[in-house]
Amino acid sequence: MEWIPREENVVTSEAEQAPDGEILGKMIREARKEKGLTLEEAAGAAGIGRSTLSKIENNQTKPSFDIIRRLMQTLELETPQLFVQTGKSDISGRRDFTPSGQGEHKETRTYDHELLCNELSSKRMVPYISTIKAREAADFDSWVRHSGEEFMFVLSGELTLYTEHYRPLQMKPGDSVYYDSGMGHGCVSTSEEDAKVLWVSLQG
Repeated sequence: MEWIPREENVVTSEAEQAPDGEILGKMIREARKEKGLTLEEAAGAAGIGRSTLSKIENNQTKPSFDIIRRLMQTLELETPQLFVQTGKSDISGRRDFTPSGQGEHKETRTYDHELLCNELSSKRMVPYISTIKAREAADFDSWVRHSGEEFMFVLSGELTLYTEHYRPLQMKPGDSVYYDSGMGHGCVSTSEEDAKVLWVSLQG
């Protein structure tokens, strides 16, 4: 008998809900169509119901982060912001600490992200260290884009930053750049070793 995913756990508590449901839905729908997948095919690959995926794409439900992670993996999306719980908080005096090398790893085909200070349930800034595995622009199926602004600092290796409206930017250790992350972008390592960068994203 065909297994039918249970859907009653789709909606989670407010602290665990994904931010920017409309943007998330649009991003997932566009990624699915770029891969030529139907709702049924994409939902089946991610282990969720077709109606659940349809509701997510149309911002009619707020998915759990487990579901978001499965969809990101299925559609090979390169946006680490969606792995992190974000939003506003009335709590002041917060602090989070990540020992060296002990961040939460999220690997994609083109990046290996280490999410830092990931214990806070709500924050607007998303810090992470990324190893850039991509070696040419063709390694990306499409531009990476998400709402907000982004700061990048090159820790080691050399890379080229491709952006939608500018010429490719060659960068080396110590270089930094700040840009609108809603603009299509992507990084490619050009040194013998994979480049490593510190990214800080501010949610829009």
